[in-house]
Amino acid sequence: MPAFDIEAVTRQLRAAGCVFAEDEARMLGGGARSAGELAELVARRVAGEPLEYILGWAEFRGVRVGVRAGVFVPRRRSALLVDEAAALARSTPPRIVVDLCCGSGALGLALLTELAGGPDPLPELFAADIDPVAADCARANLAGIGGRVFQGDLFDALPSQLCGRIDVLLANTPYVPSEFLSRLPPEARDHEPATALDGGPDGLVLARRTAAGAAEWLAPGGSVLIEIGTDQIPAATAVLTGSGLRARIARSAELGATVAAGTRPAATYGP
Repeated sequence: MPAFDIEAVTRQLRAAGCVFAEDEARMLGGGARSAGELAELVARRVAGEPLEYILGWAEFRGVRVGVRAGVFVPRRRSALLVDEAAALARSTPPRIVVDLCCGSGALGLALLTELAGGPDPLPELFAADIDPVAADCARANLAGIGGRVFQGDLFDALPSQLCGRIDVLLANTPYVPSEFLSRLPPEARDHEPATALDGGPDGLVLARRTAAGAAEWLAPGGSVLIEIGTDQIPAATAVLTGSGLRARIARSAELGATVAAGTRPAATYGP
């Protein structure tokens, strides 16, 4: 790899407001084949383009996930969704996992990567996103683990034979209320697709539709995990219970994350 003046790049990035300027400078230097190419990469970053788009990948829960322009960049806080799914899997090994609103497919990829070290056979992984660019990105990321990706609107995208058979449903639905989109950092607001950010008037439009569908698509005892904002806990709890699911809230102070979990009651039989 050519020798670059990483300190000079760090100063440029720091002046542009990059919080982790030194780390970013090293990563950009590692991805450049010449001083001219590095200058182009730095110029893109200084202009506000997400680092992950420039590099072509994002690190998520220790896994390198391919990303491309126009695809939602996986956030560190979404690792709580994977943590909760892995805990469920350790308790009752799932046969079918679905990553809904999958974006790059990071959640499903991270979950199956973790489960691969366990004693149980890996579950079948299905993923879906309404954005064809995201679905194509997820296909590339999940091909190596046999994940099947579909493009379409929530459950409409999934094969009908999955109805009533999903054990773990990961749903990183957009949850930013529409009126707050203008307050997002420019990296997200100006570069990521609005469909991956805009949660409607209260931020829970997609979460509400997901919970309603989960009541039918989950297997008895199966769970849906939805990322939400802390201030949405009461409303999200009501959404889950209103859909006939047992609601539970998981929070991580370290990740700054909140997950609303809904479990379909196991089948019961009368006397």
